[in-house]
Amino acid sequence: MRLRTARLTLAVIAVAGLAACSGGPTPGTTGSATSSATQAPSSSSPAASQTGTPSEQPTTLGPEDTTPDPSVPGTTPTPGQGNAELSIVYLESAEAAPKNYTLVCTGGAPAEESSHPNAQAACTAIKDNPQLLSPAPVKTDQACTMQYGGPQTAKITGSVDGVEVTASFSRTDGCQIALWDAASAVIGSSGGAA
Repeated sequence: MRLRTARLTLAVIAVAGLAACSGGPTPGTTGSATSSATQAPSSSSPAASQTGTPSEQPTTLGPEDTTPDPSVPGTTPTPGQGNAELSIVYLESAEAAPKNYTLVCTGGAPAEESSHPNAQAACTAIKDNPQLLSPAPVKTDQACTMQYGGPQTAKITGSVDGVEVTASFSRTDGCQIALWDAASAVIGSSGGAA
């Protein structure tokens, strides 16, 4: 008798689920069948205790699923090859003469033609985090502290591990200062007062 009640309960749940999916009652079903199944004695059988609706059942996700894929890079810094060819233009202020540096790294080590003031630290920083010079833009609704870190600016162009980079840095607010500080080894100056 328990097995028959469990089957009847599952059949009613399936019919109710189909009716819910189609937006109305399924032809040939009546309210009395649903109510009699609802009043059926409960059983300790696992099948009889399942009362979930189809919307509570797991579904297969389609192309619209936005769950992060662990095979897609970009969520956390991962070490790179450490190859870079960069041109860095650093300005202490708008009136100051620009300081121009060349940074060439091979496998995380500076090449002879580098004119960067601390080429080893810069190459290590690039190898440890190749996305350092391609930061995500500051969101328009992101709150940044209203602090002024100084008039310094820097522009870096070139390539890192074969990817073209163009990055501009300043110290105009808390968000920009944080980006500057993260890339300071590559910029060639920590900024702030000298």
